[in-house]
Amino acid sequence: MVQVCLFDVNETLLDLRALDPHFERAFGVSGVRQQWFAQFIQNAFIATITGHYQPFGAIGAAALDMIAARRGVPLSSADRGAILGGIRALPPYPEVRAALDRLRGAGIRLATLTNSTAEVAAAQLAHAGLIDIFEKTLSADEVQHLKPASEPYHYAAKAMGVGIGEVRLIAAHAWDIAGALSAGCRAAFVARAGMVLDPLAQPPDIVGADLAEVVDQILAKLE
Repeated sequence: MVQVCLFDVNETLLDLRALDPHFERAFGVSGVRQQWFAQFIQNAFIATITGHYQPFGAIGAAALDMIAARRGVPLSSADRGAILGGIRALPPYPEVRAALDRLRGAGIRLATLTNSTAEVAAAQLAHAGLIDIFEKTLSADEVQHLKPASEPYHYAAKAMGVGIGEVRLIAAHAWDIAGALSAGCRAAFVARAGMVLDPLAQPPDIVGADLAEVVDQILAKLE
């Protein structure tokens, strides 16, 4: 039985679209934020696969420099700072707080598991008004392997004092779902706009359009 729900943070709980004005001001066009985050994740995968660990923030900064170089845009220090610093000030999706409250009210233990450092994640969750609801803020940085490698999921289970099969990872990224299931967790996919599951990977038993729908299904399994 699942005792702990682990939550990815960026794009699962917090809305990266808040960075769009900074990107549009710096690059003069829309859509660059999505290109940056895709490059960010690609670089994180490369670091994990090759075994050359870098902190997630450093990877994000390097990805931003790559996008700027690719587009031939010289970034000012102010624009660079607004984008990278803006990560700490993302708003939660509208349904998130109420959904988390329902889970905790049902007796399920809650924690976050993010590729960001614990310090960045704590700042994000404090700004979003969510930090009080989580028992722990866990980071893949602690094991020097980024999700979807298996190490962060096993580390999180150990940190929460439960077996890996007693953990459910909740995320809006197909790669995070695949990593969690491969590590032995259960999983739930938040199918936010533009997010789809990998048809070649094992599917989770819970899929919802937002966190409220996902929580409905988690709670139904408790009945």
